[in-house]
Amino acid sequence: MADVESNTVNESGFHATSRVGNYELSIDATKEEGPSPNEVLLADYASCYTFAFRAGAKREHDIDLGRIETEAEANLNDDDDIVDGSVRFHLQVEADLDDDEVEELVELGEEICHVHAALHEGMYAEIDVTPNA
Repeated sequence: MADVESNTVNESGFHATSRVGNYELSIDATKEEGPSPNEVLLADYASCYTFAFRAGAKREHDIDLGRIETEAEANLNDDDDIVDGSVRFHLQVEADLDDDEVEELVELGEEICHVHAALHEGMYAEIDVTPNA
């Protein structure tokens, strides 16, 4: 059994419902019934990085950051793929941090963030298909 699992059902069109544990996500390539896959990926990356930024501050420096708001954006190419190097995060942090602390926490966030690691290590899926299911 895998450590992380999900189940995605697409009945027709470009909308899918994904179940992860007890949670359900609605994802829609046309953005009519939910966010697009790219929007979900960007939100997941931003959430993971935000958690990692907080974890680095707490673990390495015993700093309580208070409220963090992360605005994320990315550019798409003509094929609607996220352009490599175009993802940007802007974190607004309640805590008073100096420039050195910010620089160190940014680096710690990148080291700790699991989504960052997966994307930068070239994550790929092994795929097998069962026809006539």
